[in-house]
Amino acid sequence: MAVETKVKAAAAATYVASTSLLAGLTVVQDHPGLVGWLPAWLAPFVLAVVPTAIAGVAGYQAKHTPRPDLVTAASGSTPTEP
Repeated sequence: MAVETKVKAAAAATYVASTSLLAGLTVVQDHPGLVGWLPAWLAPFVLAVVPTAIAGVAGYQAKHTPRPDLVTAASGSTPTEP
């Protein structure tokens, strides 16, 4: 079973975004003023939004993989076995 292009794009974008965000936070960990303006309870949620938003955009922008084996409601035909 093939993995759809949209899923691959979203997964890859999430990995890259998360890794980049963590690397960036590691570099600036001695400068708490960069995220210090956020309340302590809100910071993890704001930081988690970045990779989530990137994954959402990547999944939205990726092309849909056609599935000829699925029946469309309009055609009324049945799929054929390979």
